[in-house]
Amino acid sequence: FQDVLKKGNTGWKKVVSAFGDDILQPDREVDRPKLGQIIFSNPEKRKLLNRVLAPYIWFGIFWEVLKLWMEGFKIIVVDVPLLFEAKMDKWTKPIVLVWVDSETQLQRLMLRDSTSEDDAQNKINAQMSLDLKKTKADLVIDNTGSLKDLREQFRSILVIVTKPLTWTEFGFSRRGVALFLLSIVVGVLMYFQRSLYTTSL
Repeated sequence: FQDVLKKGNTGWKKVVSAFGDDILQPDREVDRPKLGQIIFSNPEKRKLLNRVLAPYIWFGIFWEVLKLWMEGFKIIVVDVPLLFEAKMDKWTKPIVLVWVDSETQLQRLMLRDSTSEDDAQNKINAQMSLDLKKTKADLVIDNTGSLKDLREQFRSILVIVTKPLTWTEFGFSRRGVALFLLSIVVGVLMYFQRSLYTTSL
């Protein structure tokens, strides 16, 4: 999302065209807090932004994942706050949710963004609730405790995520695809070798 809105990018041009120059800073970069206030207080504007940026965000994520996959990384973490809203949960497994109660979520958001309670609540209301996401996630990390508790939960999650692949997961891994392609090449070569041998007879 950060790169998509960078000045001069196609996504930047589309957003400026849709929302006007009022969302720009003096240096022509997008004023993200201002854009955030607009879309989180107006559902129609939020839908417009999602519609405008979705193709560029999807392509950016796909390209980064593909590059990491080609490099042989066994675990690729995709951090998507609107995973369920964007229907991307179909393409990611397992889904790990970092959960907090609603009051903690509100207070932390106000502290992080230095924003008012109303603005923070608008941002929360614009998304699927964490409690609902909790029912859809495969694994949940409770982030209401101490940093030590968080680290222990992360280690437990890491053990689960790094367990041996199922046959289906192996099929989509780099080794699985390479093995599949190799088997096709070997099959084709054997076919042609057999054809040449039959012809020579």
